[in-house]
Amino acid sequence: MNNNGKTMKWDSAFYQDKHGFVAEYGKELLKYIFDSAPGHILDIGCGTGTLTGIMSGLGHQVTGIDASPDMVLNARNHHPAIDFLVMDACDIPWENTFDIVFSNAVFHWISNQKKLLSSIYRALKPGGKLIAEMGASGNIESIQKAFEAISRQYGYQYQSPFFFPSSTEYGSMLEHAGFHVIFLEEFDRPTPLEEAGDGLKNWIRQFFANDLEHFTPEICNAIIRDVEETLKGKLWNGTRWIADYRRLRIIAEKPVP
Repeated sequence: MNNNGKTMKWDSAFYQDKHGFVAEYGKELLKYIFDSAPGHILDIGCGTGTLTGIMSGLGHQVTGIDASPDMVLNARNHHPAIDFLVMDACDIPWENTFDIVFSNAVFHWISNQKKLLSSIYRALKPGGKLIAEMGASGNIESIQKAFEAISRQYGYQYQSPFFFPSSTEYGSMLEHAGFHVIFLEEFDRPTPLEEAGDGLKNWIRQFFANDLEHFTPEICNAIIRDVEETLKGKLWNGTRWIADYRRLRIIAEKPVP
């Protein structure tokens, strides 16, 4: 569920084909898993299961959850030996079950952060760790501003569905939820989009899909062209689009009583 209370619609095949960079960058987060003894991991927002499969291959028992039935079906087809479930991350039913809760590029889609962190805290064993990465303050700022301005010209008021906190803000939220914060890092990560000249268009069609539903196909194409023209001087490097990503990396522990 996003900040506007609307469920994001995901086309898992399109996502996997055009936005594989999300999982590729997520592999950097796995370095915090490599030295962990085999245990039980919950992968929140598992998507098509790319990172879930890698963690399973390291000897962990992994459960993947995602709010999108299409994503879960895709994950099950690619990794039939892993348990994948359609589930809201704010309503995790387990208590004191997981050694690690892992999540890549998901938390910024969730509006009720208090409920999310409470749900994760309850699901972790004492001494268990939350290892996650999400969008940080300023993430995709240029893209959002351009889309907002252009869509307004067509009579639409864009409202961001994302929650992009600073490290200070999120650290306070983690501590309030009961976690001991081990590591927080906020950093720039300019991200090349796939398919060169079509990269920004594909990105907009995926991540602003709910907003584009308000327009005819012709107006959608016009909006995308105008956004590309607006951002060409800033995000186009001559051969491909480079999205202005900023990330927040999180490691926090559920204290042992």
